[in-house]
Amino acid sequence: MDIATLIGILVSFGLVIISILLGGDGAWFVNAPSLMIVFGGTMGATLLAYPLGDVLSVFKVAQNVFMYKSQSISKLIPMMAGFAKKARREGILSFEPQLDEIEDPFLVKGIQMAIDGMESSSIENVMTTEIIYVEERHRLGADIFSTMGTFAPAAGMLGTIIGLVQMLMQVEDPSQIGAPMAVALLTTFYGTLLANLVFLPVAGKLKTRSKQELLFKQMVLEGVISIQSGDNHRVVEQKLKAFIAPNARLSASGHPAPV
Repeated sequence: MDIATLIGILVSFGLVIISILLGGDGAWFVNAPSLMIVFGGTMGATLLAYPLGDVLSVFKVAQNVFMYKSQSISKLIPMMAGFAKKARREGILSFEPQLDEIEDPFLVKGIQMAIDGMESSSIENVMTTEIIYVEERHRLGADIFSTMGTFAPAAGMLGTIIGLVQMLMQVEDPSQIGAPMAVALLTTFYGTLLANLVFLPVAGKLKTRSKQELLFKQMVLEGVISIQSGDNHRVVEQKLKAFIAPNARLSASGHPAPV
């Protein structure tokens, strides 16, 4: 699990739960009608806004928030420079026996196209198209969670209105006011909690993951095109270093980054 995600969950929900328990009985904050209104309203509105297949698939995308294997840019640069040196010395066909050893399928696809003799422009078009559609899929997942983060507080307000109406209709009997008031307040609480501690943070993390993956793929694309064009390995290295921050470039060369 991503350590930042784990810390975020523990800190945010942990402090909320502790503050609730310090103020009284935690059971006060458990109300089934309120949960039904918020979850039902949020999911129903989301299904109205997006096709069922997109909504169902987004929960699989959400796994990237918790279980994400980061692609090491610091390892990619020296690896691509080594490929460039090998290509100039032994030719691009020398990579064919090594394809099974390369973990990233996007890199394998690029090198395979170079081995097959495709022109640089054709390789760039194919790989750029894949990058565009990867970005689109990632954007959809983040957009759905952002939409859920918008709908959840609105569903909470709907529950508040329902609870207030029920309370006012029973105002002549003070003993019956408690349950409607709980619905009125807890739906707003649930909607705010889900939006600001779940849906919107997940959307933000998915956008960050998408940027990281797209940067990696852009660097792979640039490296493959440079190798196919016969660039010197030092030229390939400098081209790829241009994608990353200056303080990370020493680390990408195999030397410790400055503190």
